[in-house]
Amino acid sequence: MQTLKHNTILFLVLITMSCTVTPKAIDYGNDGCQYCKMTIVDKLHATEIVTNKGKIYKFDATECMINFTDEFDTSEIEYYLTNIYTEPEVLVDATLATFLISENVPSPMGAFLTAFERSADAEKVQQDKGGELYNWNSLLERFKD
Repeated sequence: MQTLKHNTILFLVLITMSCTVTPKAIDYGNDGCQYCKMTIVDKLHATEIVTNKGKIYKFDATECMINFTDEFDTSEIEYYLTNIYTEPEVLVDATLATFLISENVPSPMGAFLTAFERSADAEKVQQDKGGELYNWNSLLERFKD
């Protein structure tokens, strides 16, 4: 009886753990972009979508992620994540990020689009490099055109 109890508890723990919806680190140089199929190598501009079922889609640039969502049911998306300029390889919530489009800050797909976790960091780079700032919603509007 004791073994049955332990096995049941272990089974429930494993089921609970397997249903966790979490981001997965990008394997730079090996993972490919879901949208354009390029290998993801840029540690400042990569992005990731995690669905509410835990499926992960990785992208080499924010514009690839945005273009991918045109073909995807966005109600299934749990997280939009983006690398940030100030801390390479760190993924943050893209819906809370500030984005800079500046021709003086190149990005992998040529949209010159870079994410920042804090708007103050984006404003500082904008003063130095020029360009326009966007929040998530205004960025989606810009790329609709």
